[in-house]
Amino acid sequence: QVQMVESGGGLVQAGDSLRLSCTASGRSFSSYGMGWFRQAPGKEREFVAAISWSGGSTYYADSVKGRFTISRDNAKNTVLLQMNSLKPEDTAVYYCARSRDSYYSGSSEAREYGYWGQGTQVTVSS
Repeated sequence: QVQMVESGGGLVQAGDSLRLSCTASGRSFSSYGMGWFRQAPGKEREFVAAISWSGGSTYYADSVKGRFTISRDNAKNTVLLQMNSLKPEDTAVYYCARSRDSYYSGSSEAREYGYWGQGTQVTVSS
């Protein structure tokens, strides 16, 4: 069974930075695409960023492009989300997810991901 554990959330001020980390259990982490999604209160879950199994391709939501960076360390079974220039509208619970299929390039579609973490809260004050 694959387990995903996020960490690194917290309360920050607008303009600050945070780095989220997600560590996955199980073998073959390096064979799967990874994604970050977020859900704000009263809103639907939305795509934030994704990275291919090889790390060679990355994808971002327009709202975070240029401010957030997704990366992975396959030796540590970890995917990172570096968030800079945070805005109050970035406030949400952030979830990491692993693709259903191996050797997956990454996607903004939540249905393409089969394993999800429990989420970590990010709160940005103005």
